[in-house]
Amino acid sequence: MARNAKFLVGLLLVIFWAAMAESSEKHYKYKDPKQPINIRIKDLISRMTLEEKIGQMVQIDRTVASFEVMKKYKIGSILSGGGSVPAKEASPEAWVDMVNDFQRGSLSTRLGIPMIYGIDAVHGNNNVYKATIFPHNVGLGATRQVDMDPQLVKRIGAATALEVRATGIQYVFAPCIAVCRDPRWGRCYESYSEDPKIVRAMTEIVSALQGELPANSRKGVPYVAGNKNVAACAKHFVGDGGTTKGINENNTVINRHGLLSIHMGGYYNAIIKGVSTIMVSYSSWNGEKMHANRQLITGFLKNTLRFRGFVISDWQGIDRITSPPHLNYSYSIQAGVSAGIDMIMIPYNYTEFIDGLTYQVKNKIIPISRIDDAVRRILRVKFIMGLFEKPLADYSLVHELGSQEHRELAREAVRKSLVLLKNGEHADNPVLPLPKKAPKILVAGTHADNLGNQCGGWTIEWQGLTGNNLTSGTTILTAIKNTVDPKTEVVYLENPDANFVKSNEFSYAIVVVGEPPYAETFGDSLNLTIPEPGPSTITNVCGAVKCIVIVISGRPVVIQPYVAQIDALVAAWLPGTEGQGVADVLFGDYGFTGKLPRTWFKTVDQLPMNFGDLHYDPLFPFGFGLTTEPTKAN
Repeated sequence: MARNAKFLVGLLLVIFWAAMAESSEKHYKYKDPKQPINIRIKDLISRMTLEEKIGQMVQIDRTVASFEVMKKYKIGSILSGGGSVPAKEASPEAWVDMVNDFQRGSLSTRLGIPMIYGIDAVHGNNNVYKATIFPHNVGLGATRQVDMDPQLVKRIGAATALEVRATGIQYVFAPCIAVCRDPRWGRCYESYSEDPKIVRAMTEIVSALQGELPANSRKGVPYVAGNKNVAACAKHFVGDGGTTKGINENNTVINRHGLLSIHMGGYYNAIIKGVSTIMVSYSSWNGEKMHANRQLITGFLKNTLRFRGFVISDWQGIDRITSPPHLNYSYSIQAGVSAGIDMIMIPYNYTEFIDGLTYQVKNKIIPISRIDDAVRRILRVKFIMGLFEKPLADYSLVHELGSQEHRELAREAVRKSLVLLKNGEHADNPVLPLPKKAPKILVAGTHADNLGNQCGGWTIEWQGLTGNNLTSGTTILTAIKNTVDPKTEVVYLENPDANFVKSNEFSYAIVVVGEPPYAETFGDSLNLTIPEPGPSTITNVCGAVKCIVIVISGRPVVIQPYVAQIDALVAAWLPGTEGQGVADVLFGDYGFTGKLPRTWFKTVDQLPMNFGDLHYDPLFPFGFGLTTEPTKAN
């Protein structure tokens, strides 16, 4: 009996202590959403080991992530690089399932700190099959009216946030607020304009991605409204659009005043709007790598501008502090983390980073205060966006991906982004808008029936794809066929010869040519020519029949040699999946309203050339754009 009593008492004690432990865990301040966020952050950091803190600073690609990896290494973040997807043509449900599986690994750790998942949603949720692909930023820069009304870009930001959340993802590496000062740069289409004022106005997209800041918010503190919004990332800090000859990841040579007045303005605005994160640029400023620039990251961004979100590296960004990359990784760790980078996009060799940073902290090469600053910032974003309360995604938003409403919005953006550069020889005899009723018309060019070409880079794959089997959308050829009179014969030939054009009685021809898809360094170009057969097609067609040339490109390209033989010329940038927006304006259902967000040069020898320069002699000046009125019926 006594033995049984002892056993009973022991059992009751075990149950009591278990209940007490569970109760006290429930009362951990960091788990209590009623506690102020700073109290929650302080409480959680006080409970974290060095291993758990360093884990929060790590971002890895999904290809090396798993439930087990998240649990073992306490990883703070995962990303999908361009083209890194759960499966080809994966459904939004498949994305949600993948993200949740990784998240469960994070939640199974001792402290249950949720991870944050990031993706390059730079013109819609562009990695995802059947997502709405909006025009790239250069096209959106052309939509601004005289008062730079940012409502269109705000609606695009809100739609993008919904399509990202539809896949279970909570964080986007957007917007790019670079001020591209040289179109030879392969990322120029990711920049809204050469004009810092336009770039600053377009930071309104931050408020749309994240949600409108509450009236009483403290400046510089990140804000994400809820599970229909995402954490945003202003990039790339700072000066990435000003490199010499537009060479990607190169050196921006400019004095401090120039850096602040041209390249910094977007960051002021983004921080005021509560941007959650800022990504550091691969480029250098006057020879110093930005990933190692403590003066600008810690001194200016964190201390002067009072930014309270977290600073993230670019893809293998700290590796590239040395030349060649990864030459001295321990130095790269020390330089990058000491400069003030809080989260490191590794993305593969995470154990090497974890071991290296752990060694440096334990040996007082990097102070624990720097680690605590990084973790505090990362946790602040996670708490603010409600990740601790709702870490797992559901299927409630899957219907938002590629929705008809979003496609209509993208179509509207295409209409407003088109810039009419030439419209006949005389204003009193315009070529556009085109008549829908015509016996026979010719459509030609490499980009007329090519969805991948009209979407550009950062679409399904990092470098983009050419062809029509990448995702769903409407090519310009299909849009033309949808728009003209049913009795009009539409003849399509990608590269017709001059004899073919002359021997057919075409009412007019529409030629769609431009650049192939590219991203980053692969897009750097010192000659900015349209590749063949584009120029040949222009010459063959425009020498034989009235022709309208539509240029699909991420920037101004060499067009001066052909302008005289072209009857009407349209800059359509990289319009995305909704090519119907092009036909809407060509045929007069809507008028042309777009204005050049960049100077269109005569020859590349003039570059760099921006509005306000002393020797400004453009083919078409910054802000140029002819207008047309919609026609009632034609």
